[in-house]
Amino acid sequence: MFQKLPGLRQGTFTPVPHIIFGRRDVPQQPGIVVELAPNHGFLWQFGQQGQGLLFGAHVNKVNIDLSACNWVLIHVSEFGETSHARNPASVSLRDKYIHQPPLMHTRRHFLHSALGFAALPHFAWAAAPEGVSLGFSLYGMKTLTLSDALKTCAEIGYANVEMALNAGFPSEPKVFTAEARTEAKQQLAALKLDLPCLMVNLSLTADDKAHALNLQSIRDAAQVARDMNAAQPPIIETVCGGKPATWEQQKAGMVERLHGWAETAEKEKTTIAIKAHVGSAVNSPERLLWLLEQVKSPAIQVTYDYSHFELQGIDMEESMKLLLPRTKFIHVKDASGDAAKFQFLLPGEGKTDYVKYFTALKQHGYHGPVVVEVSGQIFSKPGYDPVAAAKKCHAVLAGALAKVG
Repeated sequence: MFQKLPGLRQGTFTPVPHIIFGRRDVPQQPGIVVELAPNHGFLWQFGQQGQGLLFGAHVNKVNIDLSACNWVLIHVSEFGETSHARNPASVSLRDKYIHQPPLMHTRRHFLHSALGFAALPHFAWAAAPEGVSLGFSLYGMKTLTLSDALKTCAEIGYANVEMALNAGFPSEPKVFTAEARTEAKQQLAALKLDLPCLMVNLSLTADDKAHALNLQSIRDAAQVARDMNAAQPPIIETVCGGKPATWEQQKAGMVERLHGWAETAEKEKTTIAIKAHVGSAVNSPERLLWLLEQVKSPAIQVTYDYSHFELQGIDMEESMKLLLPRTKFIHVKDASGDAAKFQFLLPGEGKTDYVKYFTALKQHGYHGPVVVEVSGQIFSKPGYDPVAAAKKCHAVLAGALAKVG
């Protein structure tokens, strides 16, 4: 069950109730991944010398013996604030394996000696996932309650979800009460679902009044993000608005608006990942990168969605090469037609080769969620079944991902 990895030695830890660490670099070393009970996320990983330092540490009475282990990442959440034990890809580690450290003879011994907890039920060693994790956007589950949507996604096998904060959805900020947010947060932890992103629908071509409302939407989304996960808040993703034919006339104004988004995001300590759309002014990798270059803010990054480029005949490999270095989130769906007349489809219903797709993501070093987005063109049709759609998408994507290895 455990795979021996050479050159790893056990670190020394004193019991501590709550520790959260993270990493910004991307070491290419093996690690250890362990899952505990639903309300206890635990991630323990070892690396080789010179692979970088921990960042963002919140430490209470902890002693780590780095002479025994050159780098160590611990992630413990006693109350379920964080759920990345299910998705270690979110901390950007490659080539993860299960490994049993020396002297840890039993699970009970491991729990007592490493954590100091009295007894944690339902302990299980989990298979370590690859750098890509599959998710489903609840934009495609508008007719379900939030609780039912989360439960459905977990039962199907998704590792993460995206919440839609759009008008009319159960997580729209003005109707998403404090009590409902707490319940959703607890359910995410119990189901071991990550929440990497929140969907909003903003436009960089808005007039002054609408722009002010957009800035408030960013602030509201950032508050939802903090309420859902104060330690590692989900980012925000949105399209950019406008029309392809008006790009030249609108791009200067869009830069001005994007500066406003960036300033607000920086104040709120959040990230906005903007997406190119076949029907918007920002419809290509080049236009998207041009906007980012004008604003130069770490708070403005990229959501990658190949379906919009496929409709325009833009090469998959080329689009990934350009955008993945700035990509923080990925949407996935199929499409048919062309830029003038198109129909979005569920993954597997179009021409996209997902083995090729996931292979390219791996080659470009992407680590993070790949989340199904069901278009309104689909879910607005009579007879649309969100549960059946989610199952179908997962079967297609998980099957392709398994072939990549």
